[in-house]
Amino acid sequence: MKILAASDLHSDFKAAQRLADKAKKNKVDLVLLGGDIVEFGTEGKGIIGPFKNAGIEVLMVHGNHDQPTDIDFLSEKYGKGVYNIHSYYKEFDDVVVMGIGGTDFGLFNMNEDITKALKNKIKNNKNKKTILLTHEPPFDTKLDNLGWTKAGSRKMRKFIETYKPDVVLCGHIHETFGLTDYVGNSKIINTGKKGVILEL
Repeated sequence: MKILAASDLHSDFKAAQRLADKAKKNKVDLVLLGGDIVEFGTEGKGIIGPFKNAGIEVLMVHGNHDQPTDIDFLSEKYGKGVYNIHSYYKEFDDVVVMGIGGTDFGLFNMNEDITKALKNKIKNNKNKKTILLTHEPPFDTKLDNLGWTKAGSRKMRKFIETYKPDVVLCGHIHETFGLTDYVGNSKIINTGKKGVILEL
């Protein structure tokens, strides 16, 4: 499976169009958007439209500049093939994509109720690659290091250390867009606005 992952579009329609063009050019099967897709309730000139028009399925979670309700709205507006997977997952032939949106300090933060289904899915998953789509990077990695402080999620790091997803795709910290690091054997990528392509 070929995947294009990005984050932090902040209602930037031109960035969405560039990503959709990149997805079509590279013949990706799936687009993953890791939060801050829209800016505080503004829909962003049909920001999901370019992906929908390209016929590419989109899975999303919210960040700290949007909310689950914003992502629900986009899912309902664009219909089949566009899904909010916060606190849920979607299975494909060889891959399971799980979603945890928000940040530690947000209203919809990472708690036991939200992550229970995902924990069970990882525990019971034996034969498929696991991707965790999130917004905030884990604490104490290259992706959260601002030079003067570490700004990642301790809860996310603990989740990754405990349940060991194969790949974690995040965003949130603009200064570290494009960087990659590891927590144990879990590969962590800050996908950023330009996006990254993965083959699994």
